[in-house]
Amino acid sequence: MSDRLLKSPGDPRKLLAYKKADIIYRLTFRFCERFLRKGDRTVDQMVQAARSGKQNIIEGVEAAVTSKETELKLVNVARASLGELLEDYRDYLATRGLAVWEKDSEKAVFVRAKSREPDVGYEAFREFVETRSDEVVANIAVCLIHQCRYLLERFLKQREEAFREGGGLRERLTNARLEARRAQRAGGAG
Repeated sequence: MSDRLLKSPGDPRKLLAYKKADIIYRLTFRFCERFLRKGDRTVDQMVQAARSGKQNIIEGVEAAVTSKETELKLVNVARASLGELLEDYRDYLATRGLAVWEKDSEKAVFVRAKSREPDVGYEAFREFVETRSDEVVANIAVCLIHQCRYLLERFLKQREEAFREGGGLRERLTNARLEARRAQRAGGAG
């Protein structure tokens, strides 16, 4: 019975959005170490926003076993946290008079293509994060955050549609109980 009612969401770490969020977290952690002063409140805020983006994907998908509402809320928190982080990177670039890459610039297209590779992880970006300027690393983060937020928005739309079509745990529980009652009545009628 539990197999039908409590459906496993699978491993959330296999989601492309999670993989990107993990890259963003690691990149942000290293960015802050390299380019911001220790004790700067921005460091904690950026790292926590990046962590929240990653962790809320895990927690949201795991919560889907019993609550689609919680899943949607937490995945949206992940999206919002990454939005906050995006603004931190934009502020960093703006306050230092650094360039923001245009969406279709050669560099932005390169980052998007690199991050689409199968099983891409932080290692694909490590050399850039360790050797390039703050302007380049911040712009890589901006590109990745845009991609991750897009994927999370698609994920939320898909989950909303699945909920509309199939409901959630309450509906499955109610239907299972109604089926059990019908079976009991049919068994007792003969």
